[in-house]
Amino acid sequence: MHSFSAPITRRTFAQSLGLLGAGLLLPDWAGAAQQPAKLPRKKDILKVLTLTNGYFMQKWPDTGKEIVTNKARPSNIWTRAVYYEGLMALYGVDKQKRYYDYAVDWGQKHQWGLNRGVETRNADNQCCGQTYLDLHAIDPQPERVRDIKASIDRMLQTEQVDDWWWIDALQMAMPVFARLGVMYQDERYFEKMFQLYDYAKTRHGGNGLFNPEDNLWWRDKDFVPPYKEPNGEDCYWSRGNGWVVAAMVRTLSILPPNAPHRAEYQQMYLRMVQALPRLQRPDGYWNVSLHDPTHFGGKELTGTALFVYGMAWGINQGLLDAKQYLPIITKAWTALASECVHKDGFLGYVQGTGKEPKDGQPVTYDSRPDFEDYGLGCLLLAGTELYKLVDNPPAAAKS
Repeated sequence: MHSFSAPITRRTFAQSLGLLGAGLLLPDWAGAAQQPAKLPRKKDILKVLTLTNGYFMQKWPDTGKEIVTNKARPSNIWTRAVYYEGLMALYGVDKQKRYYDYAVDWGQKHQWGLNRGVETRNADNQCCGQTYLDLHAIDPQPERVRDIKASIDRMLQTEQVDDWWWIDALQMAMPVFARLGVMYQDERYFEKMFQLYDYAKTRHGGNGLFNPEDNLWWRDKDFVPPYKEPNGEDCYWSRGNGWVVAAMVRTLSILPPNAPHRAEYQQMYLRMVQALPRLQRPDGYWNVSLHDPTHFGGKELTGTALFVYGMAWGINQGLLDAKQYLPIITKAWTALASECVHKDGFLGYVQGTGKEPKDGQPVTYDSRPDFEDYGLGCLLLAGTELYKLVDNPPAAAKS
């Protein structure tokens, strides 16, 4: 992979993607990407996931305990909800009863409720609903779906579609809308989800938060042009774009093949994952500022793990070329597993909460983010999807 000491211009980057999309020319990273990649062993992946998850469960034996940083917050906020997304993914490949019980206990401690109650329209508060709905699918008890359905139903009854003004919201709430639409065979959920997504894509910040020139998203209106990074490039925050990739993956995993707007989400997914390979660092990570490696450049787990999750899923679904993407994700996973995981399971190189490259800095092996939970959730999502890939490798990976 190339490192970028010189700035990438939006024009040349867009041109390379356009040529790639047209199948006329492979950019210079593609040759390296097609070198053989050796997948990690299943037991080695599972060892990392078991260790890191075990550290967290031991540290938080009471699933209902408040999270205290600069203030006390309930433990059904988005940071913890993302962890439980990862835990349910881990349970999907390693069905230990203690994982299921830990998730159920979390729901019960919060009476299957949402932060700010059913009146909330904030996607962060609705993220816990993803796990509630997963657990309802395993054991359909009405209380598990009661509040999350009530909250989303209130949104269906209004014309307002500008709620998702920050791109993280897509990951937090889109899978909830998708799951409810499938559960109740009601396309109103699909339509409302699309309206909220489309407003974020094309309207927020003036002309939308998605830049079709670079196939990446600005985090919110504060970062649309004329805002620039120190090197003169647009500000594309790694984890923010990771949330969008995850949103597409999780939504596409739920929607039936004939669902309305499914093609839009698949196209968005493909556009984004085609933009990412040339931005990977030589050491396997992605910088917190995707187009400016000089702005707090360094190793960072969360964005990198979300990109691994997205790309591994794409190979598993037959949407991505294994020869091209396997070396990318194996290099990234090797870096995460070998450089971020402490002996006790604590994760280093996790950027704290925020919305841009400077937040939570410095990010180091020993730095402790303000919340430890969502970083682990991102790693569990990445690892379990890679585990599935090792379990059933594509033909390109077997050779």
